[in-house]
Amino acid sequence: MQDLLVSAYPWVKSLHIVSVISWMAGLFYLPRLFVHHVEQVAPDTPTDGLFQMMERKLLRVIMTPAMIATWLFGLVMVAIPGLIDWSAGWPWVKAASVVAMTWFHMWCARQRRLIAEGKNTHPGVHFRKMNEVPTVLMILIVFSVIARPF
Repeated sequence: MQDLLVSAYPWVKSLHIVSVISWMAGLFYLPRLFVHHVEQVAPDTPTDGLFQMMERKLLRVIMTPAMIATWLFGLVMVAIPGLIDWSAGWPWVKAASVVAMTWFHMWCARQRRLIAEGKNTHPGVHFRKMNEVPTVLMILIVFSVIARPF
């Protein structure tokens, strides 16, 4: 099994990176959709329905499958013996950041549902600020894995 994991590593890593890129694209875009939705669109209009459909499909068709694939391929890499030095700090920073990114994904899903139900209480500026969360987490993850400062 160990030999199979080691030989599959380049493929698993490639699939992990593609999944991360897809997930991040959605995490960057969905809060921007929320900004325009709450600032520019009246409830129960055709445009409201269009935004709801775009937000729902982005979350369900792209973001959630990409998040699941990211976790799956990441955990496969974690299972490869000797790949990660768990005594270092960087894998723990990355793991905490990925958990936080997953929380942000779930937060976006909740906000989408609240907007669709007409129960949103946040102004557009709130979604603009929250849109910075995945950027900060991405920076932490990339520097943790590539530069390994911890």
